[in-house]
Amino acid sequence: MTLTHPSHPVGAEIEAAIADDLRASMRGDVITRTDPGYDAARRVWNGLVDHHPAVIARCTGTADVVEAVRVARKHRPIVSVRGGGHQVAGSAVLDDALVIDLSPMTGVHVDLGGHTVRVQPGATWGAVDRETQLFGLATPGGEVSITGVAGLTLGGGMGHLQRRHGLSCDNVRSVEIVTADGAVRVASRDDHQDLFWAACGGGRGLGVVTSFEFELHPLGPDVAVGQFMFPYEQAESVMRRFRDVAPAMPETVSPELVVWSIPPDPSIPEELHWTKALFVVGVYAGPASEAGDVFAPLATLGDPMADLSGTYAYTAVQSDMDALIPDGIRAYMKSHFADGLSDAAIATLLAHDASRPSPMSLIAIRTLGGAVARGGGAYAHRGATFNVSVDAFWEDPELDDTAIGWARTTWDAFAPFASGGVYVNFSGLYEEAGGLSAAVLGASAERLARIRAEYDPDGIFAAAAAAP
Repeated sequence: MTLTHPSHPVGAEIEAAIADDLRASMRGDVITRTDPGYDAARRVWNGLVDHHPAVIARCTGTADVVEAVRVARKHRPIVSVRGGGHQVAGSAVLDDALVIDLSPMTGVHVDLGGHTVRVQPGATWGAVDRETQLFGLATPGGEVSITGVAGLTLGGGMGHLQRRHGLSCDNVRSVEIVTADGAVRVASRDDHQDLFWAACGGGRGLGVVTSFEFELHPLGPDVAVGQFMFPYEQAESVMRRFRDVAPAMPETVSPELVVWSIPPDPSIPEELHWTKALFVVGVYAGPASEAGDVFAPLATLGDPMADLSGTYAYTAVQSDMDALIPDGIRAYMKSHFADGLSDAAIATLLAHDASRPSPMSLIAIRTLGGAVARGGGAYAHRGATFNVSVDAFWEDPELDDTAIGWARTTWDAFAPFASGGVYVNFSGLYEEAGGLSAAVLGASAERLARIRAEYDPDGIFAAAAAAP
């Protein structure tokens, strides 16, 4: 079953009515096309996204969200929802839409007694880590601290702790959500169970989540990290060993291999900056003092040109990539799941890496299994061994077609080796999402459609539901 989106772009008169209704009922700012702050308000992290919404409602709390949903139900514009703004696909700020902008809602509150943290949807993972690490606690988040909590969690949420503690969505204990009827519901394993199941990895379009409650685990403030840099000439042999070694490692490590280029760093000779290399990294999801020689299998994948292993602040590990993919960079990301990596699959990735359009672009192979395989919720890709992500990053708009073309071509070439399925958070641009819905939602698609139809029978959030 699929929902038909009856909402449509509205004319200037209706846009004005939407803005007037919102200004009369909201505490937060309401921004329209003619307002001075419009261009700044419609921007997201991905500089490639250049969408022009009709009205942006900057919500300061749940009451504002309720009013925004009421206005959407009354006037029936296209609706999109923006969280932390670290958007790749562009679905947070759709053209001609009413954007329910949650970015002012950034609260993070740690409950030490319950070992949980309550997080508002505009917060970033860096803000969560800052507060939880004060108490030596963490919940699985992304690998970039400026990533928004809401978008990552609703789509699953891969990160350095996933094989030990699961995805971000596996650590959700409850969500507060404003559904299409304007009601505020708290969904958990005990209440509104279908809604809770859908919120745990089912993507957008269920309503507007106004807070998440996550389980916390003892970790930090320092963690043991294994990080090795291998010469590009060893790429094929290192990748072959990685495919065999990584899934067999303890669940306390979630090994990741990145085909990339050496970023500028004062500790590395300048002549090596942005030359191709392989990076293999793992974070020990336990006390640093107990890591022992857990990273030894990664060190012996080849002959490392650098061993950067050591003990680092968890917050530093989580923010290590921030400066390399800053706000405004142009980005296009697509991924496959895979049960394994044959010699032919590895050769295919390396053949396409030869035409990588920029030194910032990369191919990442993340190891799954462990707690990921045992999780529940709507996240549909539990059985895969690896996620293979093709990530194009670039700065020059003149490279747009080349960079996107490289990522799409590489993704297409790897398809024969994939096990099926696409990770919603790495699924390309909004414009191509419709053709990927079955691959994104997998076996959860039918149940998700039923739940969305129950809570949103008129399709208020249909556009959001169709998008990554």
